[in-house]
Amino acid sequence: MLGDCKGNLASLLPQKGFTPMAKKANLLEEAQKLGLDVSEKNTVAQIEAAIVDAQNPAVAESEVVVETAEEEKTAKAGKRSAKALSEAEAKAEKEARKEAGDTSSVDGEEAKMVKGPKPVTRPVLERRGKKYQEAAKLIEKDTLYSLAQAIELASKTSPSKFDASVEVHVRLNVDPRQADQNIRTTVSLPNGTGKTIRVAVFAPEGDHAAAKAAGADIVGDETFIAQLDKETIDFDILIATPQYMPKLGKYARLLGPRGLMPNPKSGSVATDVAKAVSEAKTGKVEYRVDKQAIVHLAIGKVSFGADKLAVNAKSFFDSLISQKPTGLKGVFVKSISISTSQGPSIKVENFVN
Repeated sequence: MLGDCKGNLASLLPQKGFTPMAKKANLLEEAQKLGLDVSEKNTVAQIEAAIVDAQNPAVAESEVVVETAEEEKTAKAGKRSAKALSEAEAKAEKEARKEAGDTSSVDGEEAKMVKGPKPVTRPVLERRGKKYQEAAKLIEKDTLYSLAQAIELASKTSPSKFDASVEVHVRLNVDPRQADQNIRTTVSLPNGTGKTIRVAVFAPEGDHAAAKAAGADIVGDETFIAQLDKETIDFDILIATPQYMPKLGKYARLLGPRGLMPNPKSGSVATDVAKAVSEAKTGKVEYRVDKQAIVHLAIGKVSFGADKLAVNAKSFFDSLISQKPTGLKGVFVKSISISTSQGPSIKVENFVN
C-alpha cells in the first residue's frame, strides 16, 4: 500500500527537467489541494509524509498499531518498562532527599525510608534524674578519695528513698578463664549485710534439730526434694551435707543459674550444718570475679553509718588480698570504686597494691 502511495507521488512530479525546487513546489501545491497545514519551512520529506497520511489513513493507523505494540513490548521488558522507569525516578529522588537530610515534604511510608539529620545526644549525666544530678555535684570526678572518705560520701549521695545498699566494685588484673585466677570465696562481714537471709538445709533427719536451732528457715530431706520437683524456691542460701549432694545433681539446671547450688568453696557444703547456718545468718557472703574481671559486693546499708561500713569493707579487702594468685605478675587490683544502689560512683585510691 505504501508503494502505491509513492507511485502516486511520483506521477505528480515532471519526469524531465526535474529539480529539487520544482519537486518541493509540486508537493506544496498538492498538499494545499488536500487542505494540509504545510509551508515552505517544511522539508520535502515532511511534506511527502503529510500527503501520504492524508491520502491513506489506513497507513497511519497501522503505524499507530505498531507504536502501541512497541509500548506493550516495552512494558514487558522489565527494567525498561514504564513502571520500572517511574520507580527508578522516585528512588533517585529519595536518595537525593537522604543526602540533603530533608524530610519536610515526605509523608507516610516514604517518611520511614528517609533519615533526617542526626539527633543530638545529651551527656549521660543530663539524662539522669534531678536527685542523681544533685548528688553527683558533691563528687569531684577526677579525684581519688580514701576508703573512709568514699564510704562517708556514698552515704550522703544516695538518691534513693529506701535504705540503699553500699556496694564495692574492684577491677582485678586477673584472667577469669584461668583456673588459678578464677577467684571465688566467702567472707564474714562483722556487721552483716543488712538483708534478711532465708537459709534452707538439705540434710539427714539427724541434723534437722541442730539446723533449726541455728536459725534455718527450711529444713528437710524428702519433703525438700518434693518442693524442688515443683520448682518452688523460697530461700536465698541452700546448705547441704556432702552425702546428700548426689541427690541434688538432677536439680543443677534449676539451682545453678540462680547461684543456689551448694558449693564447698562457698561453705554451703558442710558436715557441721549448725555452724554453716549460723555463719550464713550472721553475714557470711560469697563473692566471685565476673567475666570482666570485676568483683562486686554489697558491704551493708546506708543506715549502718560510716563506721560499721568501714569495718565491713576492711574485712572484705583483707579477704580479697589473701586470694591473690601466687603466679600473678604485676599489680593485683587495678581500680576501686564505691557507690550506692542508685547513686553515682566514687573513685577510691588504690591502697591494696
